[in-house]
Amino acid sequence: MAAPAVSIRACRAEDCADIVRMIRELAEFENLSEQVKISDQGLCEDGFCQDPFYKCVVAEVPRECQSKDGHTLIGYGLYFFTYSTWKGRNIYMEDLYVMPEFRGKGIGKKLMSTIAQIGLEQGCTQMKFSVLDWNRPAIDFYLSKEATDLTATEGWHVFRFEAEAMRRLASGE
Repeated sequence: MAAPAVSIRACRAEDCADIVRMIRELAEFENLSEQVKISDQGLCEDGFCQDPFYKCVVAEVPRECQSKDGHTLIGYGLYFFTYSTWKGRNIYMEDLYVMPEFRGKGIGKKLMSTIAQIGLEQGCTQMKFSVLDWNRPAIDFYLSKEATDLTATEGWHVFRFEAEAMRRLASGE
């Protein structure tokens, strides 16, 4: 199949159901489906409120190039801004996803390039993201685009506190 005509645009509130669909597809691919708790309503509230928690770009194809299941939104890149006390403004790419039937056509690169461009326009000095250690195709893709594996080169590890641990931490336990 030839590369479809794809456009990259900012996510709109009405896209949230499709974004949640793709979030679930990504979680299934990563064998982490049980961890997805977000709804399209929650995603919409968090992304389209007065002070949004995230921003998102979507890959869209014309109706004649729709997926086998009838979708025209076939990929997304979700990001937000962070800050480095060493480097200043950063952009964090939380998710980069393209539906399997549209992979290998440069769509992921277009989404990632758009996020990088947004970061540069906002004065960001770095774009950060995480990849599961077993996802070799993604790791190879990012490395081919000159990303640096911080775990390998600098020994950084990513940690998180889940909600209950946050509650204990916040209460001083």
